Amino acid sequence: MVRLTEFNELVHGQFGRLYGESLLVDHVLTSLGGMTAAQAIEAGQEPRDVWRALCADFEVPRSRW
Repeated sequence: MVRLTEFNELVHGQFGRLYGESLLVDHVLTSLGGMTAAQAIEAGQEPRDVWRALCADFEVPRSRW
């Protein structure tokens, strides 16, 4: 299980703080029903699932998932 604080650290570590924050509210995750990461978290999706969806969309190496 990934906590929300850990999720944010992963996003910022992989994408940088500014770009990462933008991805959370701007990038639509089709694998999560067309929601942004922020919307998915707000809707109760597990942060780990949202992180994996972001990783898949941006071809983050599997070792970082």
